[in-house]
Amino acid sequence: MADQPNPIAVALSILQARRTRRPSPSGAGNVESADLGSVLESLKSGGIATLPNELQRLDAFRDRMQATDPDSLSHDGALAFWLNLYNAGALATAADAFESGASTVLRIPGVFDTSWATIAGESLSLNDIEHGKIRRFGDPRVHGALVCGSVSCPTLRYEPFGENIDDQLDDQMRSFLAGGGASVDRTTGTLRLSRIFLWYGGDFTRPDRMPTWLPSRKKHLSTVISRWLPVEDADWVVGSSPKVVYVPYDWGLACSIA
Repeated sequence: MADQPNPIAVALSILQARRTRRPSPSGAGNVESADLGSVLESLKSGGIATLPNELQRLDAFRDRMQATDPDSLSHDGALAFWLNLYNAGALATAADAFESGASTVLRIPGVFDTSWATIAGESLSLNDIEHGKIRRFGDPRVHGALVCGSVSCPTLRYEPFGENIDDQLDDQMRSFLAGGGASVDRTTGTLRLSRIFLWYGGDFTRPDRMPTWLPSRKKHLSTVISRWLPVEDADWVVGSSPKVVYVPYDWGLACSIA
């Protein structure tokens, strides 16, 4: 089992992230992200070993995003902006870990707390972007869209987020659950869930309060996420009230695209 993050440090970083400005998009449109798409194509064809060669393009993408005020975009455009920026930073971190021979991104000092980009005058780490920006949009589906360069994180989407983000996020949730985020065992009456749902389950059951702190009741959570399960599994979960078990999270270095 790979290293695990310090829960106290994680809680403090989330608290710190909440001090950032709340997103207030009031404009129109999206930011074009074809350059990030090129990085994703390279990763899909060559795997994680290609990432060190993509650091220059990831930095260039970040630099271009730094010239944009996301509050000048539409609501969906701003959410896509922050998701793409975060995932670009996660890819850069995975590249650093791979290049240094680290077994996990957690071996990189300050991996989620070091400043990654300066947006509209704010210096932001990956934690700031996730907890201070993205989760404040009140859409729990983002937890199926964010990657962290680890075995147990959601699989990276093959394209940047953009104009059709609503469909993209639904697709990401279905893909995440089908790829190991959730599994049913009718024999034992058990629903096994990613630990992401232990950490952020409250976002799914109380999205109007995102980012939430308190964990969700398991029965309520299983009912809510059933909408992204295959029909037969969803009917079983809703009808049988299975026992919910959170599986261990593997922080081993990995980065793949579906």
